[in-house]
Amino acid sequence: MDFAELVSQFGPGIRSVTMTSLRIVLIVVLAWVAATLFSRTIRAFRIRVANRMGEDRESVKRAETLGRVFRYLVTVVISLITAMLVLGELGISVAPILGAAGVVGLAVGFGAQSLVKDYFTGFFLLLENQIREGDVVRIDSNHAGLVEVVTLRHVQLRDYDGNVHFVPNSQISTVVNMSRGFANAVMDIGVAYRENVDEVMAVMHEVGEALREDAEFGKRILDKLEMAGVDRWGDSAVVLRCRFRVKPLEQWAVRREYLRRLKAAFDERGIEIPYPHLTVYAGQDKTGDAPIFPLRLSRGPSAAQ
Repeated sequence: MDFAELVSQFGPGIRSVTMTSLRIVLIVVLAWVAATLFSRTIRAFRIRVANRMGEDRESVKRAETLGRVFRYLVTVVISLITAMLVLGELGISVAPILGAAGVVGLAVGFGAQSLVKDYFTGFFLLLENQIREGDVVRIDSNHAGLVEVVTLRHVQLRDYDGNVHFVPNSQISTVVNMSRGFANAVMDIGVAYRENVDEVMAVMHEVGEALREDAEFGKRILDKLEMAGVDRWGDSAVVLRCRFRVKPLEQWAVRREYLRRLKAAFDERGIEIPYPHLTVYAGQDKTGDAPIFPLRLSRGPSAAQ
């Protein structure tokens, strides 16, 4: 068999394989270009929203969260379409695969209900704008911290100790978001029963006004100190409750600084911050008389000297 016969026999097959390979390469390249363009478009839109919103941190955080999720969805969709087109070029029929996938998916669905619930719950969490990256939230009663990542599958939190919590969306039933609109720095101040409550509250107002006039903390506080008054009578103290309305995530810093300044003001004015008191009861005998409670003052060698 000469070269001409080999070419005539294997030439069409080689050309077919070559054209199929070129088409597959073209499909993969176009898919990569499309994914890159979509990703850049979403990123540019997010940056435009951030520039337009300026200092509106809530809108910026929502745009960043939605941008991340949309980029993930675009990548998944383009990957699926690319895989189907490549299989078609290889001569593999997609219809039987889809039919088999439907049957297998129905069987697997019973064992993956929580996974499906994760995606549905994550979709509504994003749609209703309940959680965004950068928020400080408490999920149920077991998880709290700074939201680092939000996906359709889970929410990633980092708590104050630096621990990372991965919470599946299907387990989220209650979300307490501490980063929306404004926050309240609530303080419960205990003073001795002998103190004049009106004078104490006047000192608290003075410290609050001084804190509002501070160059660093004044811009964090949205309103003057709100005095609720006497909240309860404790075992050893009269508890006064007050609060500041502050910017989101500033309640802890404002509360700590106010308590620090109030402690210094109480020390300067001689206002007592009491310790718990304990009354020791010696009991009674059968006749109702209280026995003598023996007390004796003992001086050590150093005291005698």
